Amino acid sequence: MIIAKWFKREKNLLVALAIAVVAYVGEHSILEMGQTTSMIAAAALIATIVLASMRVAHHAETLAVKVGDPYGTMILTLSAVAVEVIILAIMMSGESSPTLVRDTIYAAVMLDINGILGLAALLGGLKHGEQPYNDDSSRTYGVMILTAMGISMIVPEFIPDAKWHYYSAFTIVAMIALYALFLRMQVGRHSYFFSYSYPRTEKKLAAGEAEEHHEEESTATSIVTILIGVVLIGALAEFMSAFMDTGLKGTGAPPAIAAIVVAAISAAPEILTALRAALRNRMQATVNIALGASLSTVILTVPVMEAIALYTGQPFIMAMSPGQTVMVMITLIVAAINLNDGETNAIEGMTHFILFATFIMLTALGL
Repeated sequence: MIIAKWFKREKNLLVALAIAVVAYVGEHSILEMGQTTSMIAAAALIATIVLASMRVAHHAETLAVKVGDPYGTMILTLSAVAVEVIILAIMMSGESSPTLVRDTIYAAVMLDINGILGLAALLGGLKHGEQPYNDDSSRTYGVMILTAMGISMIVPEFIPDAKWHYYSAFTIVAMIALYALFLRMQVGRHSYFFSYSYPRTEKKLAAGEAEEHHEEESTATSIVTILIGVVLIGALAEFMSAFMDTGLKGTGAPPAIAAIVVAAISAAPEILTALRAALRNRMQATVNIALGASLSTVILTVPVMEAIALYTGQPFIMAMSPGQTVMVMITLIVAAINLNDGETNAIEGMTHFILFATFIMLTALGL
């Protein structure tokens, strides 16, 4: 009975499994059909991965509702980063660009802070006006993101090629130390930094919605489904990478397209969750998701990928380009100003969304 209910609820994962089997059986035939067919297959797999990641995010959200903040948003962001790291590791094993890791992390930060937070604050501000949250969280996230990106993606520009492995090892230790302390503070002494006391009526509304959407799923079911979904996403990503490499070869498409695809896939479920929270006037959840996802992407993806580089002996290009560095600095400065008073509004959301549009424009220009 329980298994039957699981199959009924997890239709998206079953569809994804069927498509993975088809891709496995027909991979060579599809690749031999040429670029157009390969791109169509890659697009279909991207859509399938998004569907599977939505189910992973749903069950992560189920766990998040049960444990509450800050544990809840931590589960959401960690599940998204796990998907991103798996896809990156698989794509880097092929003939991908040596800047793929750097470009994906940069794209994820632009998407999370300027895209997700910007659009959520814009729409939420138009609906509710000024939306309150705990400004301790934004300041903590902001300084952590700046430190992590500075160490891992700006300083490497000045490291001699002959000594890259020493700095890679240092970066791994530094990221783990930063995140370990941050995690201890987030779930311990400073957990109140990442929560906000809403009026009682809003608490009842949120609790009612959570119970309505998550009452049928047990904790064990959610954990097992998340693990199944992540493994399935990894298999789909391997085929997507092969089809995308063939489909984009010789087309003159910007090199960062693959990076944006990876970032968008991992962020897709977070976008919906953050927008729903903002439209319900629960901006704290949106801030935690957007900034927490940015921090987790940098501080967790970097050590994993640097470890892979050390193991293979092939370094990745981690230093951001001048244009990327400028965009990150503008984004973090604007975020520090906008998120310093404990309230967001539509104007602040629009400034970030325009920065996101600028990022898209620069990518289209190949910068």
